[in-house]
Amino acid sequence: QVQLVESGGGLVQPGGSLRLSCAASGSIFSINNMRWYRQAPGKQRVFIAAITSGGSTNYEESVKGRFTISRDNAKNTVYLQMNSLKPEDTAVYYCNADGTVPDYKYGGRRTFGSWGQGTQVTVSS
Repeated sequence: QVQLVESGGGLVQPGGSLRLSCAASGSIFSINNMRWYRQAPGKQRVFIAAITSGGSTNYEESVKGRFTISRDNAKNTVYLQMNSLKPEDTAVYYCNADGTVPDYKYGGRRTFGSWGQGTQVTVSS
């Protein structure tokens, strides 16, 4: 079972910065893609950014140029550097990861997909 734990959320003024972290733990063979999503009050969870194991990145249009996703493969951790924050960035931010773990029942490996519990980011003066 792979657990994802986010940290780094909080209250920040408009124009400020925050850095979110998400660490994966458990018996992990490999982590392929790591992603960040966010969910604002009363709205659906939406994709924000993704990074592959090779470091290729992809961003939702509204955060391009302001947010940067990165990862430390040795630590099984993904980061989201958020700059020039706006009130509309206020949301609960979730990380998501997929990869492979040991298959203790049949041997070999099986795929996994996991979500973190979320961290609140509030942008307000």
